[in-house]
Amino acid sequence: MSSTHYSGFIHLFGSPNVGKSSLVKVLCGQKLAIISNLPQTTRHRIFVIYNDDNHQAIFSDAPGTIQQPRYKLQERMNQQAHAGIRDADILLFCTTPDESIDESLSLIFTKLRCPVFLVMNKCDLYDPGKSNAIVEKWKTIYDFNKTFIVSAKDQTGIKELKKNILSSLPEGPAYYPKDDLSDRHERFFVSEIIRETIFENYFDEIPYSCEVQVQDFKEELKDGKPFAKIYTYIIVERDSQKGIILGKNGAGIKELGIKSRQKIEEFVGHQVYLDLQVKTEPNWRDNPDVLKKYGY
Repeated sequence: MSSTHYSGFIHLFGSPNVGKSSLVKVLCGQKLAIISNLPQTTRHRIFVIYNDDNHQAIFSDAPGTIQQPRYKLQERMNQQAHAGIRDADILLFCTTPDESIDESLSLIFTKLRCPVFLVMNKCDLYDPGKSNAIVEKWKTIYDFNKTFIVSAKDQTGIKELKKNILSSLPEGPAYYPKDDLSDRHERFFVSEIIRETIFENYFDEIPYSCEVQVQDFKEELKDGKPFAKIYTYIIVERDSQKGIILGKNGAGIKELGIKSRQKIEEFVGHQVYLDLQVKTEPNWRDNPDVLKKYGY
């Protein structure tokens, strides 16, 4: 076994809904971010950490870049997407065969000193000829260090991608303890689990209008076993949205609570009591002070 240790930050950059969070999941073997078929579900930049004896690869899973932001929230999301470029040791530019070629990206990539890998995801949905043709078109706007045609869904090409990422890491120390999975705490992932369940249970603009804030997370013992009491607020922009979240006679919030609690218990590994309250914060997505309060 080599005594040399390699480490670095791998930033995933690309449009919404190209499968960045799904790629991180299969590369690291763990799901720590919302994964949805809907665009713009990732709002925060999250570090997900892969460790083995000789490597620590810190994957930066960030929001997708939004070409024409409609809210200040989306502007903040774009800032997080671009912030990861500056401290990356490897940049994974993630795209899909049906995405249009953006020639302006060459201006961003040419300023970088780190390797840039083109990762063409979702190849399971397309004819191989189309995927290869689109890769060749991307290569006309930038000379990528390496290119990969992969599928996070069926894991085609993932082993090769991971092997090349690890072999391209610079020599360095472990930046986080080797048993850490992320730079985020349990509270954050609890709020993300609830937000993911909102995306699964509600439709149209409702999930995008919601923010989840954990107000209190009390860990204690119950019958000699770990137990947690979690109190949260679901924030919406209008009272009409509050009514939709609650549902008729509270049926909507009850179902949301049951599904969320089951996922949270699986995540933390023990029973929890989950309290969900809904409150209205008008226009929160466009209020800089509120966004700062919510961690954006």
